[in-house]
Amino acid sequence: MNVTLNNGLSMPQLGFGVFKVEDGQVAVDAVKKAIEVGYRSIDTAAIYQNEKGVGQGIRESGVAREDLFITTKVWNSNQGYEQTLQAFDESLEKLGLEYIDLYLVHWPMPKDDTYIDTYKALEKLYEDGKVKAIGVCNFKIAHLERLLQECKIPPVLNQVELHPYYAQVELREFCAKHNIFVEAWAPLMQGGDVLTNEQITSLAQKYKKTPAQIIIRWHLQNNIIVIPKSSNPTRIEENIGVFDFELTTEDMAQIDALNKNERIGPDPDEFHVK
Repeated sequence: MNVTLNNGLSMPQLGFGVFKVEDGQVAVDAVKKAIEVGYRSIDTAAIYQNEKGVGQGIRESGVAREDLFITTKVWNSNQGYEQTLQAFDESLEKLGLEYIDLYLVHWPMPKDDTYIDTYKALEKLYEDGKVKAIGVCNFKIAHLERLLQECKIPPVLNQVELHPYYAQVELREFCAKHNIFVEAWAPLMQGGDVLTNEQITSLAQKYKKTPAQIIIRWHLQNNIIVIPKSSNPTRIEENIGVFDFELTTEDMAQIDALNKNERIGPDPDEFHVK
């Protein structure tokens, strides 16, 4: 299942995340397994320190590069115009690829006030054909409003914390209005309480699916791009087994009603870790 981004590029709606997946053979094996069972989108980042293993897994997968969609991100310590261009080259070298499909600003870090210059470097990479699309992560509405005002190329997506307990309804509405996709990180609340929620486990029994599969399906039906992560081969395969059923409108509403506006990650206005 693919979505079409605002620049016309097609992207798988369900991808594979590698946050906290150890570099080296663990990353290589996880990426190869993901591609083997059908994932075609892989999401990494400079700060994950596994771009090398991810790149090796891609090369060893046997799937043509043009059939894969690879995302990486510029870390906070490399923000700024020139630093971002240099960080991109380093990521490209570690991945061993000739281009990146999607390059993202990892955090806005508003107190440093560098995200506009950083994003302008992404625009340059896009114009030079080194990336096929550009976007952001963890941007609140105020950050996006400024970006849309001061930059030329609108982001294709905003990757944010999003799960049934933190549904980001207002941000999703803003992004939809501006033709920006929302992509969920921690879509399963990083294995948190939502997986044992009574409504979720009841729906899992009803559909003969895992709680994780129910939540991933909820994301997909809400038009959210989703990137569950795992290094467990069984879970990697389970998480993609979500295209043979559909939640009813009532079931979707039941999950929507679980929203508590409860973050597990940091507030983007306060997060300035480098």
